[in-house]
Amino acid sequence: MAFMMGHAGMAAAAVRYLRSTGAPLSSLPAHHTPAPPPRLRAVRADEQLPVASEEFRRILGHFASGVTVITAPGRGAEGPAGFACQSFASLSLDPPLVVFLVGRTSTTWPRIARAGVFCVNVLGSGQRTLCRGFAVSSALTGDKFAGVPYDRAPVTSSPRLSGVPAWIDCVIHTVHTGGDHLIVVGRVEALGADEDAASAGPLLFHRGDFGTFDGFGPVHPDP
Repeated sequence: MAFMMGHAGMAAAAVRYLRSTGAPLSSLPAHHTPAPPPRLRAVRADEQLPVASEEFRRILGHFASGVTVITAPGRGAEGPAGFACQSFASLSLDPPLVVFLVGRTSTTWPRIARAGVFCVNVLGSGQRTLCRGFAVSSALTGDKFAGVPYDRAPVTSSPRLSGVPAWIDCVIHTVHTGGDHLIVVGRVEALGADEDAASAGPLLFHRGDFGTFDGFGPVHPDP
């Protein structure tokens, strides 16, 4: 099988391909030495991680991000699901894809996964309280949607929170593992914006606290 050819088999296949295209065989390296396999060893119980998690969190907190609430419709007897998420980004223009990260221990993620769809609600500067409500585990707060006005996104019927500057309605495209988080890629099916809500500016998260965008100022050239 192709994945069991080994280096010699792959080199021979490369030669055959180059001959078929008329490329000179001198384009192949005269000698190829495979890289040595990585050295594996057990991690000692007293061994420190290369980067302490507290320091990692503190330094990465200097990167300001927007804030969203990821929502999904309920299935069966379950009500809708949602959680606050700052690790959201656009991924691809063609096809239109977005991505968000969720902790592997999240109790909300299994409900979103069962739904197979989600809506990204981009929060505005006046929605800090709304964000805090979705940032706490549902095991502690109960129904996160209690008293929260919303309607349904047009394609997936995921909750579209009232007053958000923008929303993106998605179907789960693929999920990848990334350490202690999952990388969820969504295919965009519909999206929209409320320009009146957007005029107040976005809700930002920086160094463990919320902030707002003051607007564009003068750009000073580098010295």
